[in-house]
Amino acid sequence: MGLSLEAGAHTVISRWCRVRPGEKVLIISDEHHVQESMALWSAADRCGASVALLTIQERASHPGSIFRSMSDFVLRNDVIIGATNFSLVTNRITQEVLAKGGRFLSLPLSSSSGQPALTFSFMDMDPEEAERAGRGMLEALRRAGEVRVTTALGTDLTFGKRGREPGLFNGLADQPGKVGSSSFEIYIGIEEHVTSGQAVVDGSLGYLGLPAAPIPLTFRGGRLVEIAGPAGEDLRRYMDSFGDPGIYVAGELGIGLNKISRCVGNCYIEDESAFTTFHIGMGRNLALGGVHDAAGHFDLVFKYPTIYAGDVLIMKDGQPVV
Repeated sequence: MGLSLEAGAHTVISRWCRVRPGEKVLIISDEHHVQESMALWSAADRCGASVALLTIQERASHPGSIFRSMSDFVLRNDVIIGATNFSLVTNRITQEVLAKGGRFLSLPLSSSSGQPALTFSFMDMDPEEAERAGRGMLEALRRAGEVRVTTALGTDLTFGKRGREPGLFNGLADQPGKVGSSSFEIYIGIEEHVTSGQAVVDGSLGYLGLPAAPIPLTFRGGRLVEIAGPAGEDLRRYMDSFGDPGIYVAGELGIGLNKISRCVGNCYIEDESAFTTFHIGMGRNLALGGVHDAAGHFDLVFKYPTIYAGDVLIMKDGQPVV
Protein backbone atom coordinates (compact mmCIF):
# COMPACT_ATOMS: atom_id res chain seq x y z
CA MET A 1 0.00 0.00 0.00
CA GLY A 2 1.33 3.46 -0.92
CA LEU A 3 1.45 6.75 0.96
CA SER A 4 -0.92 9.68 0.73
CA LEU A 5 0.39 12.66 -1.22
CA GLU A 6 0.55 14.67 2.00
CA ALA A 7 2.54 11.94 3.78
CA GLY A 8 5.03 11.75 0.91
CA ALA A 9 5.48 15.53 0.92
CA HIS A 10 5.97 15.50 4.70
CA THR A 11 8.71 12.86 4.30
CA VAL A 12 10.55 15.07 1.83
CA ILE A 13 10.24 18.35 3.72
CA SER A 14 10.46 17.27 7.35
CA ARG A 15 12.35 13.96 7.37
CA TRP A 16 14.77 14.40 4.46
CA CYS A 17 15.35 18.17 4.19
CA ARG A 18 14.47 18.97 7.84
CA VAL A 19 13.22 22.40 6.84
CA ARG A 20 13.24 24.90 9.70
CA PRO A 21 11.17 28.03 10.36
CA GLY A 22 12.44 31.06 8.44
CA GLU A 23 14.41 29.11 5.85
CA LYS A 24 14.01 29.93 2.17
CA VAL A 25 12.86 26.91 0.15
CA LEU A 26 12.76 26.81 -3.66
CA ILE A 27 10.80 24.02 -5.34
CA ILE A 28 11.69 23.56 -9.02
CA SER A 29 8.95 21.62 -10.80
CA ASP A 30 7.25 21.34 -14.19
CA GLU A 31 3.79 21.79 -15.63
CA HIS A 32 2.84 18.11 -15.31
CA HIS A 33 3.66 17.78 -11.60
CA VAL A 34 1.67 20.68 -10.16
CA GLN A 35 -0.18 18.44 -7.69
CA GLU A 36 3.04 17.08 -6.19
CA SER A 37 4.81 20.46 -6.14
CA MET A 38 1.87 22.10 -4.37
CA ALA A 39 1.88 19.32 -1.75
CA LEU A 40 5.58 20.06 -1.18
CA TRP A 41 4.84 23.81 -1.03
CA SER A 42 2.15 23.24 1.62
CA ALA A 43 4.41 20.97 3.70
CA ALA A 44 7.22 23.57 3.66
CA ASP A 45 4.78 26.35 4.49
CA ARG A 46 3.56 24.39 7.52
CA CYS A 47 7.17 24.28 8.71
CA GLY A 48 7.29 28.08 8.73
CA ALA A 49 9.54 28.37 5.68
CA SER A 50 9.43 31.05 3.00
CA VAL A 51 8.55 29.02 -0.09
CA ALA A 52 8.91 29.80 -3.81
CA LEU A 53 7.88 27.62 -6.75
CA LEU A 54 9.66 27.73 -10.12
CA THR A 55 8.01 25.86 -13.00
CA ILE A 56 10.03 24.77 -16.05
CA GLN A 57 9.05 22.78 -19.12
CA GLU A 58 8.87 19.03 -18.51
CA ARG A 59 10.95 18.30 -21.61
CA ALA A 60 13.83 20.38 -20.24
CA SER A 61 16.10 17.42 -19.44
CA HIS A 62 19.14 19.75 -19.88
CA PRO A 63 17.94 23.02 -18.28
CA GLY A 64 21.37 24.48 -17.52
CA SER A 65 20.70 27.61 -19.58
CA ILE A 66 17.50 28.27 -17.62
CA PHE A 67 19.33 28.19 -14.32
CA ARG A 68 22.23 30.30 -15.59
CA SER A 69 19.80 33.11 -16.40
CA MET A 70 18.41 33.16 -12.86
CA SER A 71 21.31 31.85 -10.78
CA ASP A 72 21.20 34.79 -8.36
CA PHE A 73 17.60 33.95 -7.47
CA VAL A 74 18.24 30.21 -7.14
CA LEU A 75 21.35 30.66 -5.00
CA ARG A 76 19.58 32.92 -2.49
CA ASN A 77 17.66 29.92 -1.14
CA ASP A 78 18.65 27.63 1.73
CA VAL A 79 16.98 24.52 0.30
CA ILE A 80 16.42 23.71 -3.39
CA ILE A 81 14.25 20.73 -4.32
CA GLY A 82 14.40 19.52 -7.92
CA ALA A 83 10.89 18.06 -8.24
CA THR A 84 10.70 17.67 -12.02
CA ASN A 85 10.14 14.72 -14.31
CA PHE A 86 13.90 14.42 -14.88
CA SER A 87 16.73 14.36 -12.35
CA LEU A 88 18.44 17.72 -11.88
CA VAL A 89 21.19 16.47 -9.59
CA THR A 90 23.84 16.27 -12.33
CA ASN A 91 23.37 19.87 -13.50
CA ARG A 92 26.08 22.42 -12.77
CA ILE A 93 23.72 24.55 -10.67
CA THR A 94 23.82 21.82 -7.99
CA GLN A 95 27.56 22.36 -7.51
CA GLU A 96 27.00 26.11 -7.16
CA VAL A 97 24.24 25.60 -4.57
CA LEU A 98 26.46 23.36 -2.44
CA ALA A 99 29.47 25.66 -2.73
CA LYS A 100 27.38 28.50 -1.25
CA GLY A 101 26.26 26.34 1.66
CA GLY A 102 22.80 25.55 0.37
CA ARG A 103 21.30 22.08 0.27
CA PHE A 104 19.88 20.36 -2.79
CA LEU A 105 17.46 17.44 -3.00
CA SER A 106 17.00 15.59 -6.28
CA LEU A 107 13.39 14.39 -6.38
CA PRO A 108 12.57 13.16 -9.92
CA LEU A 109 8.82 12.54 -10.24
CA SER A 110 8.77 10.41 -13.40
CA SER A 111 6.19 7.62 -13.11
CA SER A 112 5.09 5.38 -15.96
CA SER A 113 2.12 3.98 -14.03
CA GLY A 114 0.36 7.31 -13.52
CA GLN A 115 0.69 7.05 -9.74
CA PRO A 116 2.29 10.18 -8.23
CA ALA A 117 5.89 9.37 -7.27
CA LEU A 118 5.44 10.89 -3.81
CA THR A 119 2.89 8.18 -3.00
CA PHE A 120 5.10 5.16 -3.77
CA SER A 121 5.88 2.94 -0.78
CA PHE A 122 9.65 3.18 -1.36
CA MET A 123 9.49 6.78 -0.06
CA ASP A 124 9.08 5.28 3.41
CA MET A 125 12.53 3.63 3.50
CA ASP A 126 14.46 4.48 6.67
CA PRO A 127 17.48 6.67 5.73
CA GLU A 128 19.56 5.34 8.62
CA GLU A 129 18.91 1.71 7.64
CA ALA A 130 20.03 2.46 4.08
CA GLU A 131 23.21 4.09 5.39
CA ARG A 132 23.96 1.05 7.54
CA ALA A 133 23.38 -1.32 4.61
CA GLY A 134 25.85 0.58 2.44
CA ARG A 135 28.51 1.49 5.02
CA GLY A 136 30.82 -1.51 4.52
CA MET A 137 30.61 -1.36 0.72
CA LEU A 138 31.26 2.37 0.75
CA GLU A 139 34.42 2.02 2.82
CA ALA A 140 35.80 -0.74 0.58
CA LEU A 141 35.03 1.32 -2.52
CA ARG A 142 36.88 4.33 -1.12
CA ARG A 143 40.06 2.28 -0.91
CA ALA A 144 39.78 0.73 -4.38
CA GLY A 145 41.09 2.07 -7.69
CA GLU A 146 38.75 0.02 -9.86
CA VAL A 147 35.49 -1.90 -9.58
CA ARG A 148 34.48 -5.11 -11.34
CA VAL A 149 30.84 -6.19 -11.70
CA THR A 150 29.52 -9.51 -12.99
CA THR A 151 26.06 -11.09 -13.23
CA ALA A 152 24.77 -14.55 -14.01
CA LEU A 153 23.42 -13.32 -17.38
CA GLY A 154 26.91 -12.45 -18.64
CA THR A 155 27.70 -8.95 -17.43
CA ASP A 156 31.45 -8.55 -16.84
CA LEU A 157 32.48 -4.91 -16.58
CA THR A 158 35.44 -2.99 -15.22
CA PHE A 159 35.03 0.60 -13.99
CA GLY A 160 37.76 3.07 -13.02
CA LYS A 161 37.44 5.31 -9.97
CA ARG A 162 40.93 6.67 -9.35
CA GLY A 163 40.61 10.17 -7.99
CA ARG A 164 36.85 9.76 -7.60
CA GLU A 165 35.21 9.66 -4.17
CA PRO A 166 32.13 7.44 -3.78
CA GLY A 167 29.12 8.86 -1.96
CA LEU A 168 25.83 7.71 -0.49
CA PHE A 169 22.33 9.04 -1.08
CA ASN A 170 19.66 8.21 1.50
CA GLY A 171 17.19 11.03 1.02
CA LEU A 172 18.88 13.38 3.47
CA ALA A 173 19.66 16.95 2.44
CA ASP A 174 19.62 18.26 5.98
CA GLN A 175 22.98 20.02 6.42
CA PRO A 176 24.57 23.05 4.69
CA GLY A 177 26.44 21.99 1.57
CA LYS A 178 24.71 18.62 1.36
CA VAL A 179 23.12 17.04 -1.72
CA GLY A 180 20.49 14.33 -1.35
CA SER A 181 18.41 12.15 -3.63
CA SER A 182 15.21 10.15 -3.41
CA SER A 183 17.23 7.33 -5.00
CA PHE A 184 18.80 5.56 -2.01
CA GLU A 185 22.13 4.36 -3.37
CA ILE A 186 25.89 4.33 -3.32
CA TYR A 187 27.11 6.41 -6.26
CA ILE A 188 30.47 6.94 -7.94
CA GLY A 189 31.18 9.47 -10.69
CA ILE A 190 33.44 6.97 -12.45
CA GLU A 191 36.39 7.75 -14.72
CA GLU A 192 34.85 8.60 -18.06
CA HIS A 193 37.37 6.78 -20.29
CA VAL A 194 37.78 3.46 -18.48
CA THR A 195 34.54 1.42 -18.43
CA SER A 196 34.93 -1.69 -20.57
CA GLY A 197 33.47 -5.15 -21.04
CA GLN A 198 30.16 -6.84 -21.73
CA ALA A 199 26.84 -6.20 -20.01
CA VAL A 200 23.32 -7.62 -20.20
CA VAL A 201 20.75 -5.13 -18.92
CA ASP A 202 17.78 -6.98 -17.42
CA GLY A 203 16.35 -4.61 -14.83
CA SER A 204 15.22 -1.26 -16.19
CA LEU A 205 16.04 1.28 -18.91
CA GLY A 206 15.50 4.35 -16.78
CA TYR A 207 12.65 6.48 -18.10
CA LEU A 208 11.77 3.76 -20.65
CA GLY A 209 10.89 1.19 -17.98
CA LEU A 210 11.43 -2.56 -18.34
CA PRO A 211 13.17 -3.94 -21.44
CA ALA A 212 11.14 -6.37 -23.54
CA ALA A 213 14.03 -8.83 -23.10
CA PRO A 214 17.56 -8.66 -21.67
CA ILE A 215 19.73 -6.45 -23.91
CA PRO A 216 23.43 -7.23 -24.56
CA LEU A 217 25.69 -4.18 -24.42
CA THR A 218 29.37 -3.59 -25.15
CA PHE A 219 31.44 -0.88 -23.45
CA ARG A 220 34.87 0.16 -24.62
CA GLY A 221 37.05 3.07 -23.50
CA GLY A 222 34.29 4.42 -21.27
CA ARG A 223 31.61 4.44 -23.96
CA LEU A 224 28.65 2.27 -24.87
CA VAL A 225 29.66 1.16 -28.36
CA GLU A 226 27.15 -1.58 -29.16
CA ILE A 227 23.50 -2.27 -28.31
CA ALA A 228 22.57 -5.71 -29.62
CA GLY A 229 19.30 -7.41 -30.47
CA PRO A 230 15.80 -6.23 -31.43
CA ALA A 231 14.98 -5.46 -27.79
CA GLY A 232 17.64 -2.76 -27.93
CA GLU A 233 15.96 -0.72 -30.65
CA ASP A 234 14.00 1.47 -28.25
CA LEU A 235 17.13 2.12 -26.21
CA ARG A 236 19.09 3.10 -29.33
CA ARG A 237 16.36 5.49 -30.46
CA TYR A 238 16.07 7.03 -27.01
CA MET A 239 19.80 7.65 -26.67
CA ASP A 240 20.03 9.11 -30.17
CA SER A 241 17.13 11.46 -29.35
CA PHE A 242 19.44 13.45 -27.05
CA GLY A 243 21.39 14.58 -30.11
CA ASP A 244 24.62 14.35 -28.13
CA PRO A 245 27.25 11.60 -28.38
CA GLY A 246 28.16 12.41 -24.77
CA ILE A 247 25.10 10.47 -23.63
CA TYR A 248 26.94 7.26 -24.61
CA VAL A 249 29.62 7.86 -21.94
CA ALA A 250 29.30 5.74 -18.78
CA GLY A 251 29.37 8.44 -16.11
CA GLU A 252 28.17 6.74 -12.93
CA LEU A 253 28.20 3.42 -11.10
CA GLY A 254 25.40 3.06 -8.56
CA ILE A 255 24.36 0.37 -6.06
CA GLY A 256 20.75 0.34 -4.82
CA LEU A 257 20.12 0.52 -1.06
CA ASN A 258 16.32 0.79 -0.77
CA LYS A 259 14.90 -2.46 0.62
CA ILE A 260 11.31 -1.35 -0.04
CA SER A 261 11.90 -0.53 -3.72
CA ARG A 262 11.06 -3.04 -6.44
CA CYS A 263 12.53 -2.91 -9.94
CA VAL A 264 9.28 -3.35 -11.87
CA GLY A 265 9.32 -0.42 -14.31
CA ASN A 266 6.68 1.80 -12.66
CA CYS A 267 9.04 4.54 -11.45
CA TYR A 268 12.64 4.92 -12.56
CA ILE A 269 13.84 6.19 -9.17
CA GLU A 270 12.33 3.13 -7.52
CA ASP A 271 13.99 0.89 -10.13
CA GLU A 272 17.49 2.29 -9.73
CA SER A 273 17.38 2.42 -5.93
CA ALA A 274 16.13 -1.15 -5.47
CA PHE A 275 18.23 -3.31 -3.17
CA THR A 276 19.98 -6.21 -5.02
CA THR A 277 20.56 -4.03 -8.14
CA PHE A 278 23.32 -1.90 -9.59
CA HIS A 279 23.04 0.71 -12.31
CA ILE A 280 25.17 2.52 -14.85
CA GLY A 281 24.38 6.21 -15.18
CA MET A 282 24.82 7.24 -18.80
CA GLY A 283 25.84 10.77 -19.73
CA ARG A 284 26.27 13.72 -17.40
CA ASN A 285 27.92 13.03 -14.02
CA LEU A 286 28.50 16.53 -12.64
CA ALA A 287 27.83 16.74 -8.87
CA LEU A 288 28.47 12.99 -8.62
CA GLY A 289 32.22 13.46 -8.50
CA GLY A 290 32.78 13.40 -12.26
CA VAL A 291 33.65 16.01 -14.87
CA HIS A 292 31.52 14.93 -17.84
CA ASP A 293 28.75 17.18 -19.14
CA ALA A 294 26.15 15.96 -21.63
CA ALA A 295 22.60 16.65 -22.77
CA GLY A 296 21.16 14.40 -20.06
CA HIS A 297 21.58 11.53 -17.61
CA PHE A 298 19.66 8.28 -17.29
CA ASP A 299 20.27 4.88 -15.75
CA LEU A 300 20.50 1.28 -16.92
CA VAL A 301 19.58 -1.06 -14.06
CA PHE A 302 20.89 -4.64 -13.63
CA LYS A 303 19.75 -7.29 -11.17
CA TYR A 304 21.71 -9.44 -8.69
CA PRO A 305 25.30 -8.26 -9.29
CA THR A 306 28.50 -9.62 -7.84
CA ILE A 307 30.81 -6.68 -7.15
CA TYR A 308 34.52 -6.43 -6.36
CA ALA A 309 36.10 -3.21 -5.04
CA GLY A 310 39.65 -3.86 -6.19
CA ASP A 311 40.20 -7.45 -5.02
CA VAL A 312 37.64 -7.21 -2.18
CA LEU A 313 34.27 -8.91 -2.68
CA ILE A 314 31.60 -6.48 -1.44
CA MET A 315 28.41 -7.95 -2.96
CA LYS A 316 27.49 -11.49 -4.00
CA ASP A 317 24.43 -12.02 -6.22
CA GLY A 318 22.86 -8.79 -4.99
CA GLN A 319 23.60 -9.23 -1.27
CA PRO A 320 26.27 -7.16 0.58
CA VAL A 321 29.01 -9.28 2.15
CA VAL A 322 30.94 -6.50 3.97
